[in-house]
Amino acid sequence: MPLTVKDVERFEASRPRLEAIAYRLLGSASEAEDAVQETFLRWQSADVGRVEVPEAWLTKVLTNLCLNQLASARARRETYVGQWLPEPLLEGDPMLGPADTAEQRESVSYAVLALMERLSPHERAVYVLREAFDYPHREIAGILGVTEAASQQLLHRARKHIADGRARTEVDEAAARRIVEEFLAAAAGGRTEPLVRLLTADAVSVGDGGGKVPARPGPVEGALAIAKFMRILFKPARSKRALVGGSPELHITTANGGPAVLAAVDGRVVGVMCLEVTAEGIAAIRSQANPDKLGRATGVWAATEHGEPLFHAF
Repeated sequence: MPLTVKDVERFEASRPRLEAIAYRLLGSASEAEDAVQETFLRWQSADVGRVEVPEAWLTKVLTNLCLNQLASARARRETYVGQWLPEPLLEGDPMLGPADTAEQRESVSYAVLALMERLSPHERAVYVLREAFDYPHREIAGILGVTEAASQQLLHRARKHIADGRARTEVDEAAARRIVEEFLAAAAGGRTEPLVRLLTADAVSVGDGGGKVPARPGPVEGALAIAKFMRILFKPARSKRALVGGSPELHITTANGGPAVLAAVDGRVVGVMCLEVTAEGIAAIRSQANPDKLGRATGVWAATEHGEPLFHAF
């Protein structure tokens, strides 16, 4: 039986929540959109008149589609060129979903999305559904086909993995922005010593070029090594400008709820550098430069007011 207008409206009312769940589970906006569209196709072919709780039905279908996707994604990432990082979402993107609680904000932070790659698919699903969307373990157990006790244990393990990777306390938004401004000024000015002072001794820098643009094949570790790398990265060169189509404008913005440096050429986002700023300094720099993962950011960037750039890179 074809869907009625009411059936379609019921699905569309759930779409923002489904997209926010899928993005947290997959770390990719495009894959999240595909998973939600596939959920709609399942809804379209189901006997929806017999579905007692549409929200629960849709969440279960979507989650299991994402679990299947995660299983295949692990195999694909083993052959991924260079380091794999999530797709960043800029402030104002509806796919970021709810941000009313600290748990909801943390679950979509770029640092936690990167850390969630360490989790098993079921650990990741429980963490997202419980922490970000406050599903009770009874419902999560039904979605995943496990017992409530197993759901609780999965959450315990997921929380431990996340906590082990985030041992420091982050600073408030205003302080973080000041530190990022200092970082950007030092990097653009080619000054190594100020950069070293802004970084923690055990800081790490990771870049994702996806084989489309040059990126280090592995992480850069340690304050001095990162400072030297940033000095080279920001050094002007005609070859760099040719690669991205001009001299990128650098803006300080917010991505996934945290401070970020955005590089744009003629309104096209060519890079998003997410910084994990802690009370001890900048602990991690995660840079997304794969053009396949910047299309959505470009759309959001074009639709928002962002003022004049702070600097021009190379």
